[in-house]
This record gives sequence, structure tokens and C-alpha cells, in this order.
Amino acid sequence: MNKKQFVVIGIGRFGASVARTLYTMGYDVMAIDIDEEVIEEMKDEVTYGIAADAQETRILESLGVRNLDVAVVAVGNDIQASILISLALQEIGVPKVVAKAIDDRHGRLLEKLGVDKIIYPERDMGERLAHYLVSTNLLDYIAISDKYSLSEVIASDRLINKTLKETNLRVKYGVNVIALKRGERLIISPPGEEFIKADDVLICIGKTSDMDKFALM
Repeated sequence: MNKKQFVVIGIGRFGASVARTLYTMGYDVMAIDIDEEVIEEMKDEVTYGIAADAQETRILESLGVRNLDVAVVAVGNDIQASILISLALQEIGVPKVVAKAIDDRHGRLLEKLGVDKIIYPERDMGERLAHYLVSTNLLDYIAISDKYSLSEVIASDRLINKTLKETNLRVKYGVNVIALKRGERLIISPPGEEFIKADDVLICIGKTSDMDKFALM
């Protein structure tokens, strides 16, 4: 099975982080930015670094972008550039286009263009931080839809030395424990008879409102 190949367009902090991480994971990554200095700084951290105006369909064609599997449009606050690049990628037939949006209006425009996945890094990071700040037990929070989230929660004193069945978390809080982290060990789909120990981390899924209540217990 061939590895996926990526192009990241717009190498600001967000785009650079995406490109660098994918490359570190062993994937081929083409990084495109209009700023030559930015590309010069990134050239050793991606497979190909190219200074070009990605709003031009002919330029994307000449670079062979149509042959890549996923395009990430990570331009900053220039909504017009984001839209034109997304359109160009659609025109040349890139199989999957993921685009960063700066607000809901921008996101709706990208959605109408047929962008496959729209992400809101600033908004999502703000939500994660807010949830983290209000709970002493919450280690991480990821929204998976408007209503549901996945969280990592340190086991509170009330849960320690009880089995998952005894805690009755699903009934009391509407929370489902899908895994337990115990040191370096990860217990997937732990049975109801599994005892919760000190320093265990519960990986849970449920409605965000229920998860917030559970993390505060």
C-alpha cells in the first residue's frame, strides 16, 4: 500500500506545524508558500519546499499537485487567497482538500466550494484551553462534533479502588470509558470488573455537557 502524499499551502505557524509533523511521521510533504524566505527555512523539514503563488491553477498543475492525495490549505487571514487556492485544487482534481477557516463565515464559504474538511484551529484550541482551565482532573479535550467530545480525565479519589461497573459512570454522568491509561499501558475497552487505580487516566466519550460535569467531580 502506497503512503499518502501531502501538499501544505501556506507555511505560517499552523501550516508549518502540519507539514513538519507529517514529514516526521514518514510521509512525503510538499510545502508551498509565496514567501521565499519561509520556504528556505522549511526546506530541510519537508520533502519539497517551493516558493510559488498557489492561487494559480497552472502553477499547481506544473508542480504535479494533482497527483498528491491530500491538500491542506493553511493560509493565514487572507480569505480571498484561501478561497482561490481551494477552488484551484478542486479544479485540478486533488482527491481530498482540507482547509483552515478563520471564522464561521469563512468556513461556510469553503463548505459551499466543496472542501472536504474545514478546521478552525484558533477556535478549537480556545475551547480545549477553556475546558482544561475549569477542571483540575482534565488532561485533554477534543471536540468530535457540536455536542460530543472525547476527554482524558485523571481518576479522582471517588473512583480509585472501585471497578468501572461500581462507578456506574454511564448512568450517573452519561460518560462511556473507552480506554484506561495506566503508566505506559493502554487498556482498550476495559471490562466492567477492571479496578480503577491511583494515577489512572480515563479516556472517555460523551456529550460535552456531561463530560464537563464528570471532569469536575
